[in-house]
Amino acid sequence: MQDEDRRELCHNSLTGLSVGDALGAQYFVPGRHSDDLVEGRVPVAPWEWTDDTEMACSVAAQLRKFGTIDQDLLAEAFAQRCEPYRGYGPGAVVLLHRIRDGVPWRTAAPELFDGQGSCGNGAAMRVAPLGAYFADEPQRVAEEAARSAEVTHSHPEGIAGAVAVALAAGLAGAARWGEARPSAMEFLTALTDWVGRGEVRDGVRRARDLFGRGVEEAAYELGNGSRVTAQDTVPFCVWVAATHLDDYPAAVTACVRAGGDIDTTAAIVGGIVAAYTGIGDQPEVRGVPRAWLAAREPLPDWAA
Repeated sequence: MQDEDRRELCHNSLTGLSVGDALGAQYFVPGRHSDDLVEGRVPVAPWEWTDDTEMACSVAAQLRKFGTIDQDLLAEAFAQRCEPYRGYGPGAVVLLHRIRDGVPWRTAAPELFDGQGSCGNGAAMRVAPLGAYFADEPQRVAEEAARSAEVTHSHPEGIAGAVAVALAAGLAGAARWGEARPSAMEFLTALTDWVGRGEVRDGVRRARDLFGRGVEEAAYELGNGSRVTAQDTVPFCVWVAATHLDDYPAAVTACVRAGGDIDTTAAIVGGIVAAYTGIGDQPEVRGVPRAWLAAREPLPDWAA
């Protein structure tokens, strides 16, 4: 792949992630219901994005500038750009404030949760553009995704969640770039071949048995992010992406219907699916609707 191909895939993924995040966040507002989205009615603009998008922008910006993940620079970028009102979890706020105060991330991240490190879904929510950027190099995807995760999530499951999402976005980007689109079963099987043993991989394996089931049943079996862990979030997200890889609106709508951590599931799924669909409708593919993109709050100037 040429640099312009990588950047286009990364851009499409970041667009899908940010629109999914911003739209999903609207359903935490009292009085808004998933049935409205199912019937084609979207919330009034503008849609503000959350920490999912802010951190994903930092990942994408570093790839555009350096073509790789520099962990020290990424940790510093996360810390300096953290706006707590964007919906950061309390653990993330404490961690990023410590890094901003000069504590090395290699010390601060492993000390979270009584020395276990975080297994939250935060590393997974921001990583899809990275997977799209390295779509032709699955080994590189896995390595760079793990490096991007470690600066905040040192628990093996938190890292595995990021690797799974990045690989899913890479598969989607490779299919758009020219490789044959994998079947839903092939899509999830490919992830289990790369993700290390643990609850995330077990969840992805269970997801393969749920094709053809309703979104509510899949969320019940796999989780919908309500526990805010990678284990409770990533298997459902990759199931949705595999099921709706050619239909961005349907994929994001499925996340809204499932409830739970909607902005994060919609960000993850949106980032994966948009790497395949791109923006706007095309023959046999429904991409990120331009009206939804127009409703999303603009990205930061430094991320444009």
